[in-house]
Amino acid sequence: MSVVQNVLAVIVVLGLLITFHEFGHFWVARRCGVKVLRFSVGFGKPLWSRFDRRGTEFAIAAIPLGGYVKMLDEREAPVAPEEQHLAFNRKSVWARIAIVVAGPLANFLLAVVAYWLLFVIGTTAIAPVIGEVAPDSPAARAGLSSGQEIVSIQNDRTRSWEDVNLELISLIGLNGTLEVATRDSDSSEARSHQVQVSDWLARQDPPQPLESLGIAPWRPTIPPVLGQVLEGEAAARAGLEAGDRILALNGNEVTSWMAFVEVVRARPGESLALRIERDGATLDLTLTPGQREVQGEVMGYIGAGVESVSWPEEYQREIRYGALASVGRALTRTADMTVLTLDSIRKMLVGLISPSNLSGPITIARIAGDTARSGFESFISFMAYLSISLGVLNLLPIPVLDGGHLLYYLIEAVRGRPVSEEVQAVGLRIGMAMVGTLMLMAIYFDLMRL
Repeated sequence: MSVVQNVLAVIVVLGLLITFHEFGHFWVARRCGVKVLRFSVGFGKPLWSRFDRRGTEFAIAAIPLGGYVKMLDEREAPVAPEEQHLAFNRKSVWARIAIVVAGPLANFLLAVVAYWLLFVIGTTAIAPVIGEVAPDSPAARAGLSSGQEIVSIQNDRTRSWEDVNLELISLIGLNGTLEVATRDSDSSEARSHQVQVSDWLARQDPPQPLESLGIAPWRPTIPPVLGQVLEGEAAARAGLEAGDRILALNGNEVTSWMAFVEVVRARPGESLALRIERDGATLDLTLTPGQREVQGEVMGYIGAGVESVSWPEEYQREIRYGALASVGRALTRTADMTVLTLDSIRKMLVGLISPSNLSGPITIARIAGDTARSGFESFISFMAYLSISLGVLNLLPIPVLDGGHLLYYLIEAVRGRPVSEEVQAVGLRIGMAMVGTLMLMAIYFDLMRL
């Protein structure tokens, strides 16, 4: 069932992002007097189509991994003399630039709207309160301790663990001082800590900012009660069901979920004597964890999740703004995420971030499904970030992408004449090779994550 949910979630997300992107091209092309022949969401044979009164075909195609707006263009097919003024290639270079840029801009606009909606509705975040600090870790040497709340990093305010992680990720490659401000639970004054770092998170696969600092978030004690059991996995084969409480494992009492998880992870393939409580009765079962490799280490895995628990109110932060204030917040968040995406690409090119962090359609589908199951806030936030990523990707100066066409038109605007067809043809082949290689790498790393 989770696979079906993932597929449906990614179809919804990509369908919406692609539609917005292509609508940007379509809307500006119409305003610039260009005749649009087809507006397609997806590639391949149309599953559904219809024509409007201007002769534009709107289609939904079989392969939902992209889309396109086909415009009247003399470079692609002969154009009747009476329609030549409607051809894309006959428009001014500035009109063509506007049409090309409109697609990525539509993705940024969608992200702004999504973030605005989240800020207006309001979200509940978990306060970044430190649970544990590893001895002799960078955090410990800088004086951070359990119970402190991280209120800022490099003078940027942090109201949640998401804020903390984004700030730390944005600093990949830092050499020198990482300034972390904290506040004790019984104080309103912030205290500054100077964490010394060298090549911060460089080449980590994947980056683990909190672990690298040596801190773990505070979490409430989670009782060992199953909230979900995946069909066909070790837990289901052992006879476990949602609602079961783990009492003992190999004769040892189990008092928390994490204690149970630690034993399971450490014993892949071993038979474990399990005692559980179900509907007031005690049952003895035998559980044999499966195994999977995580960062080169083989760990036990049973395919079960814990029953959710409520966080104390003092550890929750409600983030909500008025309709007008949310506009500025949404624009700022979109700008910050755009800069983070561009900086991540730069750091990947110079070797600070491993290429294995690339994500393809499999990972996108999995995350889309996970966020959809997590709730409206997570799903919309993921969609906003993916929309920004799509906008940034399409603006990269790679032939075959919008950014490649934009580069040609900017050169034409400066030189006063278009880039030759021969140069564009060579660029097209190079661009297709680059994009194809990038897609193959992303899919390969997707499969490795599985």
